[in-house]
Amino acid sequence: FCRMAVPGKAAAFHLPPLPTVGEIIKLFRLKAQKQLSQNFLLDLRLTDKIVRQAGELKNAHVCEVGPGPGGITRSILSAGVEQLLLIEKDARFIPGLQMLSEAAPGKVRIVHGDILTYKMEKAFPKHLKKNWEDEPPDIHIIGNLPFSVSTPLIIKWLENISKKDGPFIYGRTQMTLTFQKEVGERLIANPGGKQRSRLSIMSQHLCAVENCFVIPGEAFVPKPEVDVAVVHFTPLVQPKIQQPFELVEKVVRSVFQFRRKYCFRGIETLFPESGRVKRTEQLMMTADVDPTLRPFQLHMSHFRNLCNTYRKMCDEDPSLFPYNYREELRQKKQHRHLLKPARKPEEENQR
Repeated sequence: FCRMAVPGKAAAFHLPPLPTVGEIIKLFRLKAQKQLSQNFLLDLRLTDKIVRQAGELKNAHVCEVGPGPGGITRSILSAGVEQLLLIEKDARFIPGLQMLSEAAPGKVRIVHGDILTYKMEKAFPKHLKKNWEDEPPDIHIIGNLPFSVSTPLIIKWLENISKKDGPFIYGRTQMTLTFQKEVGERLIANPGGKQRSRLSIMSQHLCAVENCFVIPGEAFVPKPEVDVAVVHFTPLVQPKIQQPFELVEKVVRSVFQFRRKYCFRGIETLFPESGRVKRTEQLMMTADVDPTLRPFQLHMSHFRNLCNTYRKMCDEDPSLFPYNYREELRQKKQHRHLLKPARKPEEENQR
């Protein structure tokens, strides 16, 4: 169950009367840009519902990603936060956000920048820092993410969780984010489920992931072709796989490379062609993984064993981890092309 605000608890802060989100869109002639996969959520009942999934926000510090015309922003401010950091890439939305900032003096800081490159290590006051083993800090990340950004961004943040840097330098910062419904299903998919994927393993090994509720596409302007899932993440005290992020991602990505085939087919791509079969057998036998299971049938314990065994093999042979299967294929293709005999001039003339 997702965390809900305490029933009946009045918000300590009320925004003064403001133009509606729809009126702000008209006032500043804002139009969602398809190439940026922008979709606006105008229904404040839904934005309030998203914000409630984050938990108790009274006096909390919040970073909202991609606030756009400011629908969720209003709901966050109405929850009585101490400070709200807005990170918006699209300059067209800044004037409307400044209007909200003026309506909540001293509470809002607007950054015109890209969340994928913005450094969050200094975004919040130092006194909010908690030890990793403690309860999560009073810091939250909330965002209605553009579909084009959501997957690379959550992978980036999962890496930050693994390394305890970025927004997680303050402790186990919680996130409440929107994704395409299908991506939301992947994030929580169990072994055997048709949506089980690389994203399922990477997120579940580092976080408790909750798919809170689904917003129908027609609630957005313009209406996307898919429904939208609201997902809540709480970083785990101990990751389920105790290996570096890059190693876990390499193993998981390799396993899912041939999703419909037996899992040994993807695992083979961890090894150079010379000695590939022998090393694949060694890895699967030591990790106690049935080579005829499909990738989506593997449990977290299978991935843990595969990562731990692969790590030992890499320690024994340091050339193993830098090996890149796709690069080897590319070089082989290039080599074949160079060996291809050139056509003779008379052959060219006959064509």
